[in-house]
Amino acid sequence: YPIGSGVTEAACKTLVKQRLCCSGMRWKEKGAGIILSLRALVLTKERWSQFWAKLDQYGFPVEP
Repeated sequence: YPIGSGVTEAACKTLVKQRLCCSGMRWKEKGAGIILSLRALVLTKERWSQFWAKLDQYGFPVEP
């Protein structure tokens, strides 16, 4: 199946560029990776709830 790059480029623009390329922002690689992971979770609502359920499952304290 042919895969177009348009969807990937749009995701990069939405996920990465809007967050990391704002005026005056500076990022270290580790911090940028953490922020992008959280942003990906927020933008995929099913994953966001799965993430919190896993934290609760493994005994991390989760408060509302």
